[in-house]
Amino acid sequence: MSRKPELRGRAARLARLLPAGAGTAARTPFVLLVVLLLGGGLIGLLVLNSALSAGSFQLDDLQKDTKSLTDEEQALQRDVDAYAAPDALQRRARELGMVPGGDPAFLDPDGTVKGVPGAAEQSSARNPVVRPPEVLAPAPSPTPTPTVPETPTEPPNPTPPTAAASAQPSIATPSAQPPTTPGR
Repeated sequence: MSRKPELRGRAARLARLLPAGAGTAARTPFVLLVVLLLGGGLIGLLVLNSALSAGSFQLDDLQKDTKSLTDEEQALQRDVDAYAAPDALQRRARELGMVPGGDPAFLDPDGTVKGVPGAAEQSSARNPVVRPPEVLAPAPSPTPTPTVPETPTEPPNPTPPTAAASAQPSIATPSAQPPTTPGR
């Protein structure tokens, strides 16, 4: 027969703090709880890792798009800078028939003019050709018409060559200077 030995002193006091029954608590629920917590933690880490990986791929795609758009913006800015350069502006202005202006004239608030107003002088090196809109429009395609022999007839009132030349409208030449008025 086995008997428990009697405890004395300090050991007896500590023994009273512990439950008197045997350790018959079931260990199965505790083991299942620990396994479920570990499995849930691993599945959570797997889901989190997948989400971070997908976000990383999306970030990489967005960075590539940003780089290509930045390159395109820089190319467009270079084009704008090239068109805004002084020599390019001067060349384009000359192509359009513009000439450099002279010294400016200023109007004071009382209406007096300071300086000498004058028209800009056209250089003879490059005279732009001003074409009327009829010349720039495409010519209509000719339609075939049957040829009918015409009988020669005299016009009822022939005009002399000098009157015919003066009847034609005159086309303004680019070298004609418009009248200048002070203040305009």
